[in-house]
Amino acid sequence: MSTPSPRIPYGEADFRRIRLNQWLYVDKTRFVRPLKNESYAFLIRPRRFGKTCWLSLLQNYYDRNGADEHEAIFGGTDIGRNPTESRHRYVVLRFNFSAFDDALETLQERFEEYCQLRLRHALRRNRDLFSTEAEQLIRSPNSITGQLNELFAYVGEHGIPLFMLVDEYDNFANTVLAHHGEKAYRPLTHGGGFYRNFFATLKAGTEQSHGGLERLFITGVSPITMDDVTSGFNIGSNISLRTEFNELLGFTEAEVRSLLALYQERGVFGQDVDAVLDVMREWYDGYRFAKATANSVYNTDMVLYFLKESIANGSMTDELIDANVRIDYGKLRHLLIVNRQLNGNFDQLQELTAEQQVSCDVQRSFPLEELNQPENFLSLLYYFGLLSFRGVERGMPRLAIPNQMVKQLMYGYLRACFRDAGVVSVNLFQFSRLVRDLFQFSRLVREMAYDGAWRPALEFLGSAITDQTTLRDYLGSEKVVQGFLAAYLNVTNYYQFHSEYELNKGFADIFLEPILALFPDLPFGYVIELEYLKRSDDLNERRLAAARQEADIQLRQCLQDERLPQRYPEVRFIGLIVVFHGWQLVACDAIDEVAEQRQAP
Repeated sequence: MSTPSPRIPYGEADFRRIRLNQWLYVDKTRFVRPLKNESYAFLIRPRRFGKTCWLSLLQNYYDRNGADEHEAIFGGTDIGRNPTESRHRYVVLRFNFSAFDDALETLQERFEEYCQLRLRHALRRNRDLFSTEAEQLIRSPNSITGQLNELFAYVGEHGIPLFMLVDEYDNFANTVLAHHGEKAYRPLTHGGGFYRNFFATLKAGTEQSHGGLERLFITGVSPITMDDVTSGFNIGSNISLRTEFNELLGFTEAEVRSLLALYQERGVFGQDVDAVLDVMREWYDGYRFAKATANSVYNTDMVLYFLKESIANGSMTDELIDANVRIDYGKLRHLLIVNRQLNGNFDQLQELTAEQQVSCDVQRSFPLEELNQPENFLSLLYYFGLLSFRGVERGMPRLAIPNQMVKQLMYGYLRACFRDAGVVSVNLFQFSRLVRDLFQFSRLVREMAYDGAWRPALEFLGSAITDQTTLRDYLGSEKVVQGFLAAYLNVTNYYQFHSEYELNKGFADIFLEPILALFPDLPFGYVIELEYLKRSDDLNERRLAAARQEADIQLRQCLQDERLPQRYPEVRFIGLIVVFHGWQLVACDAIDEVAEQRQAP
């Protein structure tokens, strides 16, 4: 009789529930040990990396009421085999601010109600330490800040160790910022705002010399709110960029391989592990959260999503991006568009999607009003998981887009920016001027992939650019045009989109690499050379012929790369020459067509 496969806890964040039900768990408990020396710690990680589950782990490990379940929950784990002396020592008070919406009128009231509920729950779970009289004393003030002050004073006087956990500390402040703007955000986080007062109270609790708030762990996705509410995180250690915590959240490749092998051994995952890992590495790996580390991690959510969907389907899922991992565009939009005008941050995002990397220091904290500084905006993209460390160049950290999934997300943000700013809106349900609304644009890409019919898709995009006059202000270089093409050619998953891809000791501007693991019958791939002629330069036959010839030479060199027939023996790679004169597409040809034109009398 075969051993049943452990349930994949996709979407689960309750550590106790996962362990008691014996669901799949990748052991991260070893990181409890180095954290024991960090009394007040602050960790930033992107969404869907497992922050909430980590706080649940800390709660279950340190809560004084959990000692009876210690073996059931932590048995067999690293920390269970070698526990620290402070396990199950604390009264734990945990807040999670992820559920607040953007209704300003009732925000403070709901914040007070929620926080007081969590405090009341903690007091009642520890009745042996807090008598009825003590609870009444602590809860006598009307505000949560007043009640916390009473709590800190009481536990300090009675030697009661208190551990506070704050999850998604920045979520509702960022939600307010995204939906109501800076005018609504500032009163929360500056002056006498209730949220600023909350964190000022925590800071005061950590400064008591005789107990009080003994330990504090805070998580979020950006440092902006913390800088605003505390004038910088000066109440503890920001461990976000430290090498020793690089793998605290996320999965290493060895861990991912072991998961694939486990489900293969249990007979529920019938795919070749190495082939699947090749796809997962391209799409989900590449996150490095410390400048000096050489080790990358996979996105936690995406690995679990991929396993769950692939096992359910009986084959590798062709939907490689889980909708839940997408950063809410609304929370990024206000950083890119002001009064329906694309700002300098958008220019950086657009350039980044073309270059794929940038040299920049990651700032540990910065207030909202300084977000227009390039290093701060790029740092925010790092914290969101859209950039990751990729070595050091001339003494400066190099940040790069970590994987194909993030590339797809960023191209989507560009499309949304173009649309929302009224710059350009390519109708993805439009086939051509004569048969609008009959076919989706993705069908053009599908025909490009399966029929080799590349011209309609590229000419359609060229027409879209030419027709949208407001886009012309943003087309000032080949890289910008390349970024626009990338944003729309990525509406399907047939190809991995590479820019400046090395082939045969040369570099292709665009390499559309077939994803054969998902589409094994896909017959066409593409190598594209993009030539850009400035609008200020007159267009003539000589200049156009020179651009075509230069692209033709480069393409023929790239297509001679011996790896192409070795890795893709059944795929025909077509070399395409695409020439823009400013915003106008003036040439769109395959290299064989160019050769035929030269030979014609």
